[in-house]
Amino acid sequence: MQPTIILKRRVPGLGRRELTAFVTAACRAARLRGMVTLMVTDNRELRALNLRFKGADRATDVLSFPAPVFVRGFAGDIAISVEIASKNAQLLRHSVSDEIRILVLHGVLHLAGYDHDSDHGEMARREQLMRKRLQLPSGLIERSTSVSSERRRPKSNARSARAQT
Repeated sequence: MQPTIILKRRVPGLGRRELTAFVTAACRAARLRGMVTLMVTDNRELRALNLRFKGADRATDVLSFPAPVFVRGFAGDIAISVEIASKNAQLLRHSVSDEIRILVLHGVLHLAGYDHDSDHGEMARREQLMRKRLQLPSGLIERSTSVSSERRRPKSNARSARAQT
């Protein structure tokens, strides 16, 4: 199944076709079954979603909304702030398109049932393996736990909309 892509904000260097192909590849690599909807938007919308579903009145880079278990054929939704992705990309010295891909991968793993807050490193290991396979720079979990001598580390503000984050 092809993902549904909603681009409310333009992603420099990443068109709809490339984004669709990447989401499909990430879902396949994560063995995620079912339709995924990805929305790329701004801080204002991510802040509203974060407040509504997590009770946190601040923007965040990525939110994942897994579908309920009883819903067949739909894996869930991912929302990404292109504004925060742009800032993180600049801090980490890679492209905005790479940062969006990193956030998509992180969101897909949450939809697949991984939870870095409670899985004793399982999601981090899976993200690192998939990131290498998909040829991406450092992932969210990896960069929040180690500091590279060449890169500055921003505070990781990735959160899933799941109850356990």
